[in-house]
This record gives sequence, structure tokens and C-alpha cells, in this order.
Amino acid sequence: MPQINVTIDSKNYRMACADGEEAHLTALAEGLDGRISEMRRTFGEIGDMRLHVMAALMQADELHEVQGRLAALEQEAAALRETVESAEAVRAAEEERLAEELVRCAERVERLAHVISAG
Repeated sequence: MPQINVTIDSKNYRMACADGEEAHLTALAEGLDGRISEMRRTFGEIGDMRLHVMAALMQADELHEVQGRLAALEQEAAALRETVESAEAVRAAEEERLAEELVRCAERVERLAHVISAG
């Protein structure tokens, strides 16, 4: 299992990750480091632990918001699938009805043609 070094809030941490996840973990650490730095500029020196907790809570809030949007989109997609399935059923029924009408029309034309040719 690979290990990488990341820097968060000027502190180095050695982290293990799955093969191929090194760049992803590094990017996550950089994002957290940037968020903590931004909060330090905004709020000043309020303590490392407080900044870390605030950054974690902000990320948890964003995750919660994204999960809510994802759930809403999944519901919307399910509703759209139901609409499409319903429309396909209506289209298939209409297509069948039209095919039956076309057969009836063809039979009528044949009868008329037979009457004309017999007469």
C-alpha cells in the first residue's frame, strides 16, 4: 500500500492510500489546506483545532448539500424514466391501434376493388 506525505496547515502527515489514489489524496489534502488557510485569513488566529473543526464542518455541510441535490436528481431521473415508459406504452398502443385501422382500411379497399372488378 503506497504512502504519501501531505501538508495540511503547515503540518506534514504521512498517509497510506490504495494504489493509484496518491494524486487524489494529495488533491484532497491540498483542498483542505487551502480551506484552512482561507479561514485563518478570514477569522484570524482562533486556534488550530477550531480551524480544523470548522473546515471539517464546512466540508461536511457541502457533502450534505451535494447528497441532497443528488437525491433530488435521482428522484427526477426516476420520474423522467416513468414518464418515458408511460409515453412508450401509449405510443405502442397507438401504433397498434393505427396498424389495426390500416388493416381494416386495406380490407375495405380490397372489397371495393373486388366489387368494381366484378361489376
